[in-house]
Amino acid sequence: MTSRTASFSTVTIERRDVGPADVLLDIVYAGVCHTDVHHARAEFGHTHYPIVPGHEIAGVVREIGAEVTRFAVGDHIGIGCLVDSCRECAMCRAGQESYCRNKVLTYNAIGRDGQVTLGGYSERVVVDERFLARIPDALPLESAAPLLCAGITMYQPLRYWGAGPGKRVGILGFGGLGHIGVQISHALGAHTTVLELTDDRRADAERFGADDYRTTGDLPALRDSFDLIVSTVPSAYDLSAHLDLLDFDGTFVNLGVPNEPLQIEPYALHTNRRKLAGSMSGGMPETQEMLDFCGAHGIKAEVEIIAAKELDGAYDRLGKGDVRYRFVLDTATIAEA
Repeated sequence: MTSRTASFSTVTIERRDVGPADVLLDIVYAGVCHTDVHHARAEFGHTHYPIVPGHEIAGVVREIGAEVTRFAVGDHIGIGCLVDSCRECAMCRAGQESYCRNKVLTYNAIGRDGQVTLGGYSERVVVDERFLARIPDALPLESAAPLLCAGITMYQPLRYWGAGPGKRVGILGFGGLGHIGVQISHALGAHTTVLELTDDRRADAERFGADDYRTTGDLPALRDSFDLIVSTVPSAYDLSAHLDLLDFDGTFVNLGVPNEPLQIEPYALHTNRRKLAGSMSGGMPETQEMLDFCGAHGIKAEVEIIAAKELDGAYDRLGKGDVRYRFVLDTATIAEA
């Protein structure tokens, strides 16, 4: 895209030469994330045009640099939200690169070479091997692509805040992130409840492993019912009403980025010694752990595969929540757009 209001069009871009630690990837599928819409349409206010979105990338290794040791030609590989970081700060040393203050996002960022990064809505990409993850053979590439953002974004808070046997977990919002989060929470052994506005996704939630499904009208009866709630809601909502669902020492993790500041009634936080937290996507070691976990437990994104010429319509539909549950671009169609 060349401007906030422009349509997608095909353009030729240049990728850097393969360096000693680099991997050249033939991109097969690229997930379409709500963040792509925010950046492409300048809703975050810092878009570099022309922009090539896409940070949920699944592909096949075409070429490796002389010093690459972790991957070989033909491997199935994923790229997520970042392609570089400072590699020296405490976060990078701990394998939490997504929290590095100088991380380089997969697109719409300035790389070490001073050039704007261009993402996965393309046919090939060159990335340092540190920022790649192996996709298990058990995961189809089209279903694995969204895991590189949505999957790790859900996996990190569920693991960090202890979702597992004996824990009561609420997943607030059953969409692109939520449907993956339910699968992960269920596989971790937690009692998992979906919290949604309406009842129309109940059957899908149960199919993905939800133990319970509740709508807005049920909230008063759910007071003090959860140890952990993970919110995927991207818009403003009654945060205090959902904090009230937490039991003693419960934690509410916000993942969404509403246009308006979050507001709470202080007493909703004080009661039961509740905690309000946030979480980014996750570092590279945990991204690999997540993919291996998903492969072992059959956790996949449910996707609708689209052609490049359908991207504009997909963005419009995504803004309306009209997808079950993740769009994935077939990059073989780019030349036809």
